[in-house]
Amino acid sequence: MKNTIFLLVIALNFISCSKNEDIISNPTDSIYRQEMRQFIIDLSHYSKSIKPEFKIIPQNGIQLCTIDGEITSVPSQNYLNSIDGISQEGLFYGYENDDLATPQSISTYFKSYLNVSKNQGKTILITDYCTTASNISNSYFENNQSGYVSFSADQRFLTSIPTFPNPIFHQNNTVVNSLSNVKNFILLLNFENFSSKADFINAITATNYDLVVLDLYFRNGSEFTVTDINQIRNKANGGKRLVFSYVSIGEAEDYRYYWQPSWNATPPIWLDAENPNWAGNYKVRYWQPEWQQIIYGNDVSYMKKIINTGFDGVYLDLVDAFWYYE
Repeated sequence: MKNTIFLLVIALNFISCSKNEDIISNPTDSIYRQEMRQFIIDLSHYSKSIKPEFKIIPQNGIQLCTIDGEITSVPSQNYLNSIDGISQEGLFYGYENDDLATPQSISTYFKSYLNVSKNQGKTILITDYCTTASNISNSYFENNQSGYVSFSADQRFLTSIPTFPNPIFHQNNTVVNSLSNVKNFILLLNFENFSSKADFINAITATNYDLVVLDLYFRNGSEFTVTDINQIRNKANGGKRLVFSYVSIGEAEDYRYYWQPSWNATPPIWLDAENPNWAGNYKVRYWQPEWQQIIYGNDVSYMKKIINTGFDGVYLDLVDAFWYYE
């Protein structure tokens, strides 16, 4: 074991938009980690074969960036070549609880892996969870000092557009058509606070975020359309932005288009236990071909739907599902 400070496993359960399962340990590579790595590589190759400029951002599971999960090991070049950035939750605030500073040892541990990707030219996107003005301001400051692009979410379920700071951090009126130009972003995955899709589109086009990460579906199975996405690209100040879609690849969700009611009684081989913290979300044996075919590789797959709708990229969640099986 190389990083003795992390010999003790810190198993901190917390509820987040991604049902985050990162556990701080001194990991060694496993078949579960390699299977997730290869899953993302293959998903990326498929997506970019259809739309070469399509962007792939895995969230959490940052240990995949080295060949065996050790920070002192060489980067996993095949993996890093297949992605365009890395996202991490709770780097400075919100790892244990909302508006609570993340322990310095954990922040340092995360940054060591994030910087492996950053040094390979990847954009680093951070979501901190904080509500007080001082913590929000400090989150933006600390992330900026580290060379990361960040979003301070004022609530865990990502249902609203924050009102602070105003104007948003690093606001600009440029046309943003690459991740390297992104100075700020927002995750907005639940639309319960918006009366209609039009209401939401009006609200988001009144902002100046460079990158917006949304769910493919608005509500009740209603998908965003190509026209919707083209509207959402417009910033209030006349600039343009990128629009990414969220998708979970480490858990299945029983409210998605692919879910079959028969699975409740007779689950397929890839479907595992329900997440006790998120009703309707189920662990998946993500290495099974049947699950991967739901996510990518054919005309009815999740990735094909996202690409067809005109999104510029994808935000892959539950990348850290390998912890569950390890």
